[in-house]
Amino acid sequence: MLKWFSLTGIFTEIKRIRWPKGSELGRNITVVLIFTVAFGIFFVFTEFAITFILKWIGIVA
Repeated sequence: MLKWFSLTGIFTEIKRIRWPKGSELGRNITVVLIFTVAFGIFFVFTEFAITFILKWIGIVA
């Protein structure tokens, strides 16, 4: 049987885990939120630009 698949192997692996500290967790959350907002703004801008171009060439009524 695999050593890491036993209960002792699982508990050993749990002890090795390095959980993030509060400041590190806050920094990561901030990065994710900024990226998500920037990604959303990019797609909204792209949609407006494509709509403008299509209206300009007369495809959209």
